[in-house]
Amino acid sequence: MPGLVEWLDPHVDRYLLLSEQEYIVLEVYKHWMASAAAWVRLIIAVPVLLSSWAFQPPLFWVLLVLSVGVTVQALYSIADEYRDRFVITNQRVFRVHGTFAVQRASVPLGRILDITVKKPLVGRIFNYGHFVFESAAQVQGLSEVRFVRDIDARDRTLQETMQRAGLRATAPQLADDGT
Repeated sequence: MPGLVEWLDPHVDRYLLLSEQEYIVLEVYKHWMASAAAWVRLIIAVPVLLSSWAFQPPLFWVLLVLSVGVTVQALYSIADEYRDRFVITNQRVFRVHGTFAVQRASVPLGRILDITVKKPLVGRIFNYGHFVFESAAQVQGLSEVRFVRDIDARDRTLQETMQRAGLRATAPQLADDGT
């Protein structure tokens, strides 16, 4: 029987175009900071849930219902962030996200016009950032990919992949005489 992590994995490899020799260059999981607020809610809700048994009705029911609701919502949020993947392949970038209803958006590497890397102050401290894509296709699911851990390395990998695919122009080599 597969474990919880296996069950939650979105298995992005099933979306590859194997007939076109597409392969994964990098699968990017979200940074832990994306689910930090949900973990805080969970850490607060579980003790409230456990301590609700010490109270008499109606306070017992209020605490029980609120803490169960917050716990379920926090667990859902954590699972949803875990399932959100950004994938760089040798031919395209795509994003798979969603827990119950899965959504996918992809853009061929050749259609990416501009990549902006945003690193907020907290992101600089905890080493994450956000990609903002401008593409010829203007795919909404890929306009912004948030909470990318080690954003500089991921950007470098994306730029190198685009370069290898021949999608980035390189400056001509200058001769020794400067021409």
